[in-house]
Amino acid sequence: MKFPRRRFLRLAAGAAVLPLASRLALAQAYPSRPVRIIVPVAPGGALDILARIMGQWLSERLGQSVVIENRPGAGTNIGIEAAVRAAPDGYTLLLIPASVTTNATLYQDLTFNFVRDIEPVAMISTLPMVMEINPQIPAKTVAEFIAYAKANPGKISMASGGSGSSSHVGGELFKMLAGIDMIHVPYRGGAPALADLIGGQVQVMFSPLPESLGAIRSGQVRALGVASAKRVEALPDVPTVAETVPGFEASTWQGIGAPKGTPPEIIERLNREINAALADPKIKGRLADLGSIPTPMSPADFKKLIVAETEKWAKVIRTANITLQGP
Repeated sequence: MKFPRRRFLRLAAGAAVLPLASRLALAQAYPSRPVRIIVPVAPGGALDILARIMGQWLSERLGQSVVIENRPGAGTNIGIEAAVRAAPDGYTLLLIPASVTTNATLYQDLTFNFVRDIEPVAMISTLPMVMEINPQIPAKTVAEFIAYAKANPGKISMASGGSGSSSHVGGELFKMLAGIDMIHVPYRGGAPALADLIGGQVQVMFSPLPESLGAIRSGQVRALGVASAKRVEALPDVPTVAETVPGFEASTWQGIGAPKGTPPEIIERLNREINAALADPKIKGRLADLGSIPTPMSPADFKKLIVAETEKWAKVIRTANITLQGP
């Protein structure tokens, strides 16, 4: 049986429209049941709190429950893998930690490729890090600290929250750019590292600002510089490290992602809703309480950030020969 050419073209065009129509219908009906956000860390920390703030907002805006599912373990990789394996229908989202950009190099046996397998939905916030020292060190500025470290080779110990942590790789980047050497001392988390910095067992640390703000304000440690691109409201008189060491930036950040293949119409809607949250005064206030700076982005810009950060920290990790051995 032969079809007239005109009828054949109409049928072909109709077939091409069907997938688009199906996606649009899905997006218009979304969500028709509860949505879950996988959080790849244990309950109670800053990432978990952030997910719950966003979950409550999205629940109100979407008209459906948003369930927080904590899946900690393996340096956040267990939760991320669960999100990668989920159906790409918009009903499973992922709270993305900045650790995804270092884990890509630190872990050699990952069963997923984050950049390939997760669709960035929206950036939420940036969490500045701060370079801080024990007050017994005779340095009041980043430049003075660099001079002191060069004059005392092998005598400066740099604490971190663990091998491969943001505080570790941030410190290694500083060493590379400043041309100094420091002995890395990894701890099981930021709290014990800060305790030993206060006690003088170690001399310097790059720490997420919320972890150290109280100790800085009480004078237990001295903040020399913030590791963000701009000065931060919480420490207005503290310069950026980059004002002395050009090119240095080591901030952590958080965002929302979805499994690869999630309809773009759903991703765009979620991006709009999350960006609306970041403009809301109440949400901005709650983020400020966590020491976070709202950082709205498009999905495309968020992906560019993830790719750039992954490449940046891969170079640092390889140059410094960072491994996951140690505490």
